[in-house]
Amino acid sequence: MTVVDAHLHVWDPGVAAYDWLGPAMSPLDRAMRFPEARPSLRSAGVDAAVLVQAADNDADTDLMLATAAAHPEVVGVVAWVPLDDPARARARLTALRGDPHVVGVRTLLHERSDPDWILGPDTGAGLALLAEAGLTFDYPTGSPAALRHLPELAARHPGLRLVVDHLGKPPVGGGREDRAEWRRLIAAAARHPGTHAKISGLYPASGPLDAWTTAEVRPFVEDALELFGPERLMYGGDWPISLSAGGYARTWESVCELLAPLAPDDRAAVLGGTAARVYRLDPALLDAAHRAAV
Repeated sequence: MTVVDAHLHVWDPGVAAYDWLGPAMSPLDRAMRFPEARPSLRSAGVDAAVLVQAADNDADTDLMLATAAAHPEVVGVVAWVPLDDPARARARLTALRGDPHVVGVRTLLHERSDPDWILGPDTGAGLALLAEAGLTFDYPTGSPAALRHLPELAARHPGLRLVVDHLGKPPVGGGREDRAEWRRLIAAAARHPGTHAKISGLYPASGPLDAWTTAEVRPFVEDALELFGPERLMYGGDWPISLSAGGYARTWESVCELLAPLAPDDRAAVLGGTAARVYRLDPALLDAAHRAAV
């Protein structure tokens, strides 16, 4: 089994602009490069990683592609394109599709002032281009409320594979009513077979990022397994954000504990198989990653 971390970031403020990255993010408000993540991945037995965009600009994507070219463990890149400018998006996609590492697209929806931007007509035309190109769309949320758009997106773009980042930010540590509302929204999203989700970034809804326990996370993972099934869930370590949430090893060990009751094939799906299938990861890149990891 090739273990795939389907959600890892790199960034460098000297290369690209990250509007959200400032002193409040200390000590992560500096260049975070893949070689710094590699020891944690190897200690956990993770063979391969998918890099996910961290800024809505081409420079961030170019940094990820350069990282992938330099490190065989990187088997996929979720890039950025200007979805609300279809002509520019088409041109950028044409250029990006020459690199086998490019597997999907994401934009920082939770950083936009218009909460309904994703449903705009120009953005819709951009999403149609992704479906045409066979790329996924990663869907980040600042809170579970943004999940409300997913059923409509899935209906408008039935051929587009959607990936919900971090299970849609469930209210870890919150109350019963908060969990019920998250479950209602994520269940509606899960009804569409082309919608998938990442078991990643499951931190407290408020307060310090490291103030979580496996017991608090467990109900949300159990709900996700019930609603999506292992074949539509994938593991993500969320490095380097996970460093502020107790460390990569803590996140990995918690996920392993939560997945332990699953049958071996189901566990293998979450830990790599789903990511390989949904992102259509290049088998040659996966093989190279596995060889590099051992």
